[in-house]
Amino acid sequence: MDKREKIIDAAMIAFQEKGVEKTTITDIVKRAGIAQGTYYLYFPSKLSVMPGIAEVFVTKILTRLQTQVVGESFDQQLTEVVESIFHITDENKDLAILIYSGLTQSEHLQEWESIYTPLYDWLENLLKSAKAAGSIRPEIKEAFTARIMVGAIESTAEQIYLYNQEGFAHARAHKKELLTFIKQALRAGE
Repeated sequence: MDKREKIIDAAMIAFQEKGVEKTTITDIVKRAGIAQGTYYLYFPSKLSVMPGIAEVFVTKILTRLQTQVVGESFDQQLTEVVESIFHITDENKDLAILIYSGLTQSEHLQEWESIYTPLYDWLENLLKSAKAAGSIRPEIKEAFTARIMVGAIESTAEQIYLYNQEGFAHARAHKKELLTFIKQALRAGE
């Protein structure tokens, strides 16, 4: 693990233990086992580490998608995409909350799109394959649709796992409705 990764890992733990406001750079560097000056070689401020933390989250999502989206049909793949993002959100609730709270407190919110670009690109390629196979409308704009889908899927997962505590049946019903919504949007006019 390189020093940048050590700093990001240490920051995630420190922020989750003490909260973003109470955590200091000293807390982070002690946990990372580096000198304070080394921190500043990678990050100019305490909150400038937030995009790095968001990258960790996006990497978790991408890794899961790359290993779990294996269905032969686009419908199955779409279900696997939703399940994967829901699973990562549920499994990493504290990390998701940390990212949103930290990025909104900093000037780094504008970096969000670039952090998410690998995820958008992955989903865009899935949509291109589905379009080539005739599984979705030919006029779909894959790049725009990928961003809309990520937003809808993540927002629904966050509503379920970060804000509500209504249980498994509630989550399952939301997933089903979300999948129906996305499938109908991708195939409108059939």
